[in-house]
Amino acid sequence: MWSFRAWRRRRVLARHPIPGSAWAGALAALPVLRRLPRAGQERLRDTATLLLHGKPVHGADGLEPDRHQRVVVTALAALPVLGLDLDWYDNWHEIVLYPEVFLQDHEWIDEAGVMHREHRALEGESWQQGPIVLSWPDVAASGQGNGYNLVIHEIAHKLDMLNGDANGHPPLHRGMNNTVWHDAFSVAYADLVERVEAQQPTTLDPYAATAPEEFFAVASEVFFEIPRVLRAAYPAVYGQLALFYRQEPREWG
Repeated sequence: MWSFRAWRRRRVLARHPIPGSAWAGALAALPVLRRLPRAGQERLRDTATLLLHGKPVHGADGLEPDRHQRVVVTALAALPVLGLDLDWYDNWHEIVLYPEVFLQDHEWIDEAGVMHREHRALEGESWQQGPIVLSWPDVAASGQGNGYNLVIHEIAHKLDMLNGDANGHPPLHRGMNNTVWHDAFSVAYADLVERVEAQQPTTLDPYAATAPEEFFAVASEVFFEIPRVLRAAYPAVYGQLALFYRQEPREWG
């Protein structure tokens, strides 16, 4: 059946492909993407092309993103949906890059009903209906195969928000089991919290122990960056992420 969306995507790929030199530059800067098989790299290039065309990358605080920066950030953003579809990104429309960490005012009400305000320096942020906001130096430090990936972290939050507030439980595919997901993540999260409180070494960044949604986001980073490490530490979490993202990073080169 004819689909306008499919026709539009084919047209974008034919008319606005990421130039070979720009794509080669992104692969050179991102070792994690070089692990993909050749066919996977080509699909990723197409997905990044569609993202670059449909989700503008804007600068803030005087930063004017060049082509390399825009291709790098969209290549990383394309990775989580390589086994899914770009429809999963329909709840956001742009990426904002800052030249450094950025300041954000944060307000919350505690259990006693008292309003608190603080000024926080952030590397990245995802809003329920807003853009993905990123610090360029932290984007450049992502994708190195060491477990850190700011772009995937914020993308994971966006996916998590597709069924409401971020809580570490995104909408699952047909055939996946909510109870199995909950059990896998809650057991691993409790283990990490216990290790952090006991000041023991941890596989995941201790920041993952701050909340279930942060555990999901950090686990997603590690899933793509150092998958064998995640599977060794939390095999049930790895298995659920493989089902959710419909990818097996352990099989990449």
